[in-house]
Amino acid sequence: MVIGPSGSGKSTLCRTINRLETIESGTILLDGQPLPAEGRALARLRAEVGMVFQSFNLFAHRTVLQNVSLAQVKVRRRGKGDADRRSRELLDRVGLLNQADKYPAQLSGGQQQRVAIARALAMEPRAMLFDEPTSALDPEMINEVLEVMRQLARDGMTMIVVTHEMGFARASANRVVFMADGRIVEDRSPDEFFTNPRSDRAKDFLSKILTH
Repeated sequence: MVIGPSGSGKSTLCRTINRLETIESGTILLDGQPLPAEGRALARLRAEVGMVFQSFNLFAHRTVLQNVSLAQVKVRRRGKGDADRRSRELLDRVGLLNQADKYPAQLSGGQQQRVAIARALAMEPRAMLFDEPTSALDPEMINEVLEVMRQLARDGMTMIVVTHEMGFARASANRVVFMADGRIVEDRSPDEFFTNPRSDRAKDFLSKILTH
């Protein structure tokens, strides 16, 4: 989990891993290899690393099923029948199979975000990036999205999650990275970080967040 105050660089860090932001210095390694800069290798990387944003980015004029199937057909070159079968399995997994024929505008924000997660999973990624996936949701919708993410964590999916949900970070993370002012200040286990933060910056952050 990547946590920290607003403006600390969390989302930028997340986006650089998929080369949605360019880096000016330093190196990013994935499985020990530098990230590809462009071309087919970059396209392959983006197919292998799923991303879920704050905004759901669903195609408004396509049904839920079509949203989940589209990249499978266009990028993975699956037949439409196979893609739709896989999409229905994933929609069932996120609790939305009964919404397959609806359009995004007919769904709640929490439902749309769960469709976006199913769409990312449909590409069978090796890792998933989540950039504040619940920050645009009403409070009562947050837990339905976090529960899908908890299940992914239990299933062994590698995830990098930028979040303000401290309870989720504490319960579901293997590792907590705390950022402030564009730098990684702490990189520790959740128990160590939340019970005994080392830096004054983290202590100040947690005192403000955990007491409200």
